[in-house]
Amino acid sequence: MIRRSFLLRSAVALAAFAAVLGTAHADQLDDIRAAKKVRVAIDLGSPPFGTTDSTMKATGSDVETARLLAKDLGVALEIVQTTGANRIPFLQTGKADLVISSLSVTPERAKVIDFSAPYAQILAVVAAPKTVTIKSFADLAGKQVATARGTTNDKLATEGAKGAQIVRFDDDATLVTAITSGQVDIFATSPSIVKTVIDKAPGRGIETKFEMKQFPLGIGMRKGEAKLQSWINDWVQKNTANGQLPAIYKKFHG
Repeated sequence: MIRRSFLLRSAVALAAFAAVLGTAHADQLDDIRAAKKVRVAIDLGSPPFGTTDSTMKATGSDVETARLLAKDLGVALEIVQTTGANRIPFLQTGKADLVISSLSVTPERAKVIDFSAPYAQILAVVAAPKTVTIKSFADLAGKQVATARGTTNDKLATEGAKGAQIVRFDDDATLVTAITSGQVDIFATSPSIVKTVIDKAPGRGIETKFEMKQFPLGIGMRKGEAKLQSWINDWVQKNTANGQLPAIYKKFHG
């Protein structure tokens, strides 16, 4: 009888503890609204997705997308500066609530984080000076190919360019500097970065050689936040239909 009473009290205590724990851990959408701010990881070294202007103010298509999302959510935006390699770890370690940072939706990434419906598209390409003859991955064997570490471009170049030496830079900003200064000639990147290189160093004669792959871009979030994911998916659908998201992309990408 004593044992039965003890077990009953233990069960009641555990149930009460679980209820308190569940109350204390609201879902992330509620947490963001309660905090009155959303922390969004953005790579500010990846123009025109994320960069800083002459006054050191953050700008770019992903920055404007994050600002629109925060405005519609009714909270302040806190930009958490990241790099390509740190975008997902920042989510997993709680340093950011969301990632809006030219994050391609891939099966590998979808195993560890959740994505919103696509809000834009991005191409992965290989570019080089006009004097360099490259038509496919096979032509990269024995050559140096530069890319930004931890990006989809890095993965595609590593897997596709067998026999090439992959030279990895920490972010797109240092990659651009390396290309414009002539440290490397061939690079795997996005069309927007190719345009940035051409604008900064027209004398290099850079052009796109071939397309590696096309990917949708999604807003990244931690696994299991169904309420947050549903709200963001509705937001993407609404702002795609009303033209606001396409207008942001066109403004920065042409």
